[in-house]
Amino acid sequence: MVKRLREQRHWSQEQLARLAGLSLRTVQRVEAGQKASLETVKALAAVLETDIDRLTEDIMIIDKTSELWKAEPWPVRALLWGINRRSKELLIVECLLILVGVASWLVFEQPHITTPLAFLFAYVSAKLVAYVDSKGYW
Repeated sequence: MVKRLREQRHWSQEQLARLAGLSLRTVQRVEAGQKASLETVKALAAVLETDIDRLTEDIMIIDKTSELWKAEPWPVRALLWGINRRSKELLIVECLLILVGVASWLVFEQPHITTPLAFLFAYVSAKLVAYVDSKGYW
Protein backbone atom coordinates (compact mmCIF):
# COMPACT_ATOMS: atom_id res chain seq x y z
CA MET A 1 0.00 0.00 0.00
CA VAL A 2 2.83 2.40 0.86
CA LYS A 3 4.53 1.77 -2.46
CA ARG A 4 1.31 2.35 -4.39
CA LEU A 5 0.58 5.62 -2.58
CA ARG A 6 4.18 6.77 -3.04
CA GLU A 7 4.13 5.98 -6.75
CA GLN A 8 0.80 7.80 -7.18
CA ARG A 9 2.59 10.93 -5.98
CA HIS A 10 5.59 10.20 -8.22
CA TRP A 11 7.93 10.20 -5.24
CA SER A 12 11.10 8.19 -4.88
CA GLN A 13 11.74 6.15 -1.76
CA GLU A 14 14.34 8.73 -0.77
CA GLN A 15 11.81 11.56 -1.05
CA LEU A 16 9.25 9.68 1.04
CA ALA A 17 11.87 8.88 3.67
CA ARG A 18 12.96 12.52 3.87
CA LEU A 19 9.38 13.85 4.07
CA ALA A 20 8.40 11.32 6.75
CA GLY A 21 11.61 11.77 8.75
CA LEU A 22 12.55 8.12 8.30
CA SER A 23 15.58 6.33 6.98
CA LEU A 24 15.60 5.05 3.42
CA ARG A 25 16.09 1.52 4.74
CA THR A 26 12.95 1.82 6.88
CA VAL A 27 10.88 2.83 3.85
CA GLN A 28 12.37 -0.06 1.86
CA ARG A 29 11.52 -2.53 4.62
CA VAL A 30 7.94 -1.26 4.92
CA GLU A 31 7.43 -1.49 1.15
CA ALA A 32 8.83 -5.02 1.21
CA GLY A 33 6.07 -5.99 3.63
CA GLN A 34 8.06 -6.17 6.84
CA LYS A 35 6.53 -5.02 10.09
CA ALA A 36 6.86 -1.39 11.08
CA SER A 37 6.63 0.40 14.40
CA LEU A 38 3.58 2.47 15.23
CA GLU A 39 5.68 5.64 14.98
CA THR A 40 6.80 4.70 11.46
CA VAL A 41 3.24 3.96 10.36
CA LYS A 42 2.02 7.26 11.84
CA ALA A 43 4.74 9.20 10.03
CA LEU A 44 3.97 7.51 6.71
CA ALA A 45 0.22 7.97 7.13
CA ALA A 46 0.68 11.68 7.81
CA VAL A 47 2.92 12.25 4.78
CA LEU A 48 0.78 10.08 2.48
CA GLU A 49 -2.40 11.70 3.83
CA THR A 50 -4.16 8.45 4.62
CA ASP A 51 -5.48 6.52 7.60
CA ILE A 52 -3.22 4.31 9.67
CA ASP A 53 -5.71 1.46 9.18
CA ARG A 54 -5.33 1.70 5.42
CA LEU A 55 -1.56 1.36 5.68
CA THR A 56 -1.73 -1.62 7.99
CA GLU A 57 -4.09 -3.74 5.89
CA ASP A 58 -2.81 -7.29 5.64
CA ILE A 59 -4.72 -8.11 2.47
CA MET A 60 -3.79 -6.27 -0.66
CA ILE A 61 -6.58 -5.88 -3.19
CA ILE A 62 -6.09 -5.66 -6.94
CA ASP A 63 -7.41 -2.37 -8.30
CA LYS A 64 -9.09 -3.70 -11.43
CA THR A 65 -10.22 -0.22 -12.44
CA SER A 66 -6.69 1.14 -12.86
CA GLU A 67 -5.28 1.86 -16.30
CA LEU A 68 -2.27 -0.36 -15.59
CA TRP A 69 -4.53 -3.32 -14.91
CA LYS A 70 -6.62 -2.63 -18.02
CA ALA A 71 -3.41 -2.57 -20.08
CA GLU A 72 -2.54 -6.12 -19.04
CA PRO A 73 -2.98 -8.82 -21.69
CA TRP A 74 -6.44 -10.42 -21.67
CA PRO A 75 -5.13 -13.88 -20.63
CA VAL A 76 -3.79 -12.41 -17.37
CA ARG A 77 -7.04 -10.58 -16.68
CA ALA A 78 -9.09 -13.66 -17.63
CA LEU A 79 -7.09 -16.02 -15.42
CA LEU A 80 -7.58 -13.68 -12.46
CA TRP A 81 -11.27 -13.13 -13.12
CA GLY A 82 -13.07 -13.16 -9.78
CA ILE A 83 -9.84 -12.93 -7.77
CA ASN A 84 -9.21 -9.60 -6.09
CA ARG A 85 -6.90 -10.58 -3.26
CA ARG A 86 -3.75 -12.50 -2.78
CA SER A 87 -4.60 -14.98 -0.12
CA LYS A 88 -3.61 -18.35 1.23
CA GLU A 89 -6.34 -19.91 -0.89
CA LEU A 90 -4.21 -19.42 -4.00
CA LEU A 91 -1.39 -21.38 -2.39
CA ILE A 92 -3.83 -24.08 -1.34
CA VAL A 93 -5.10 -24.37 -4.93
CA GLU A 94 -1.54 -24.80 -6.20
CA CYS A 95 -0.85 -27.51 -3.61
CA LEU A 96 -4.10 -29.31 -4.44
CA LEU A 97 -3.24 -29.29 -8.14
CA ILE A 98 0.13 -30.85 -7.38
CA LEU A 99 -1.55 -33.48 -5.18
CA VAL A 100 -4.06 -34.25 -7.96
CA GLY A 101 -1.15 -34.69 -10.36
CA VAL A 102 0.66 -37.08 -8.04
CA ALA A 103 -2.54 -38.98 -7.19
CA SER A 104 -3.53 -39.36 -10.83
CA TRP A 105 -0.05 -40.62 -11.64
CA LEU A 106 -0.27 -43.24 -8.89
CA VAL A 107 -3.93 -44.25 -9.26
CA PHE A 108 -4.86 -44.19 -12.94
CA GLU A 109 -3.58 -46.83 -15.30
CA GLN A 110 -3.15 -44.30 -18.10
CA PRO A 111 -2.39 -40.92 -16.52
CA HIS A 112 -1.23 -39.45 -19.84
CA ILE A 113 -3.60 -36.48 -19.72
CA THR A 114 -4.60 -35.88 -16.09
CA THR A 115 -1.13 -35.83 -14.55
CA PRO A 116 0.51 -33.38 -16.98
CA LEU A 117 -2.54 -31.11 -16.92
CA ALA A 118 -2.58 -30.94 -13.12
CA PHE A 119 1.13 -30.10 -13.03
CA LEU A 120 0.72 -27.58 -15.86
CA PHE A 121 -2.14 -25.79 -14.09
CA ALA A 122 -0.18 -25.70 -10.82
CA TYR A 123 2.79 -24.20 -12.67
CA VAL A 124 0.64 -21.64 -14.51
CA SER A 125 -1.10 -20.52 -11.32
CA ALA A 126 2.25 -20.12 -9.52
CA LYS A 127 3.70 -18.12 -12.42
CA LEU A 128 0.57 -15.96 -12.59
CA VAL A 129 0.80 -15.11 -8.89
CA ALA A 130 4.51 -14.33 -9.28
CA TYR A 131 3.79 -12.10 -12.29
CA VAL A 132 1.08 -10.14 -10.48
CA ASP A 133 3.40 -9.84 -7.45
CA SER A 134 6.17 -8.43 -9.65
CA LYS A 135 3.78 -5.84 -11.08
CA GLY A 136 2.71 -4.79 -7.59
CA TYR A 137 -1.02 -5.13 -8.25
CA TRP A 138 -1.76 -6.49 -4.78
